[in-house]
Amino acid sequence: MNSAQTIESFLNALWLEFGLSDNTLSAYGCDLKLFAKWLKDKDITTVDETTIKRFLANRQQQGITSRSSARIVSCLRRFYGYLLREGKINIDPTQLIDAPQLGRTLPDSLSEADVELLLNAPEITDKLGFRDRTMLEMLYATGLRVSELVELKFGQINFRQGCLRIVGKGDKERLVPVGEEAMDWTERYLSTARQAILGNRQSDYLFVTNRGTSMTRQAFWHIIKRYAALAGIDKHLSPHTLRHAFATHLLNHGADLRVVQLLLGHSDLSTTQIYTHIAQQRLKALHTQHHPRG
Repeated sequence: MNSAQTIESFLNALWLEFGLSDNTLSAYGCDLKLFAKWLKDKDITTVDETTIKRFLANRQQQGITSRSSARIVSCLRRFYGYLLREGKINIDPTQLIDAPQLGRTLPDSLSEADVELLLNAPEITDKLGFRDRTMLEMLYATGLRVSELVELKFGQINFRQGCLRIVGKGDKERLVPVGEEAMDWTERYLSTARQAILGNRQSDYLFVTNRGTSMTRQAFWHIIKRYAALAGIDKHLSPHTLRHAFATHLLNHGADLRVVQLLLGHSDLSTTQIYTHIAQQRLKALHTQHHPRG
């Protein structure tokens, strides 16, 4: 069996045993075929650890990212693990090869000035613009996931206590406080724009469309991008941009990390700890600004 046949056998086994997606199988196939091509006439089943390290070094010289390099290592580990189990090799040449360390990517966020520009972008004399402004205010005030915002219903709001009852990932419930500003926008939206949008129709959802239905995550994401363009915000935005801004600005103003964890609905503090980089940057800036030898 030549290298191409061995690779095809491995990909078929992956599909049968693990049901991996077509995209993953395609990526693995491309990586292995590239490796086989680099080996030239050498059989892919006869390589050693040194050969693999030379291949990885060559790929890095070609300018691939650490993430791509880590994917290649993962692919090769799986491939040679399969060959070992099938008895086609006696030693796994990837056993002592470490994948490159990937730092956790800091989420894109907005400055407080950027948020003000974004919040002021909708035309509030228009009923849909007033709804959009209210949604943006609510999102920034609470740090909700976009899916949680668009699915928000009346029964989840406690106007007297100023909080929301959110059922997040894993059906975990949390109470999220809403600031006075966002609550004021919500109350005005309910008494004006929402009624104008719905007409004679009824809906349990807080934020509704012209069709009287709830909004999709994708539709709201397009709304955010449109208002960012209107506000002149030239940054890469994601559907969670205001959620990240919420967490960032809380920490910048002295909030405890565990409080932010609860508000965001993270089940594990390690998920929230990505924001400690933000807090550390803030501390360094304060030290530089105020320490006599900063």
